[in-house]
Amino acid sequence: MAISKTEKENIMKEYATHEGDTGSVEVQVALLTADINNLTDHMKSHKHDHHSYVGLLKKIGHRRNLLRYLENNDITRYRELIKKLGLRR
Repeated sequence: MAISKTEKENIMKEYATHEGDTGSVEVQVALLTADINNLTDHMKSHKHDHHSYVGLLKKIGHRRNLLRYLENNDITRYRELIKKLGLRR
């Protein structure tokens, strides 16, 4: 259910702002988006898994807060990230 280590490293390389970047907003949002997509697929086949559903909602809220922060501080980075991830905002 969780993303693999290699998949996580690939996401970090793709969205990193500099070498060794693991904590920038772009990387965090990209990792959360991958987790959210995996959990969404899981919830389609396991409708009664309420613990995973609560975790999904927490991840969505965390991503929303990070995106709001990025939008308020650097609108160009925000717009590029939204376009690159394919999020509808």
